Amino acid sequence: MSLATAVLTNTVFTETEFARELPFEPFVYGIITLVIFFALGAVTYSYRDVANRHRAKAAAYAARHAGGEHGGH
Repeated sequence: MSLATAVLTNTVFTETEFARELPFEPFVYGIITLVIFFALGAVTYSYRDVANRHRAKAAAYAARHAGGEHGGH
């Protein structure tokens, strides 16, 4: 047996012998990911229609700044 084969064989046996087990089953990680995804979706959904809550301010701003001075940027 060559030195390279001995080293590789020893490495393979060492890695399989001291493998780390997951603290949860793999499907639990998927469930946790989905819960986080839906929580972030709920936060994003809560910001819907925020601009329309201040419609009077937006109309006043538009009326105040309407004119030909600013041709756009």
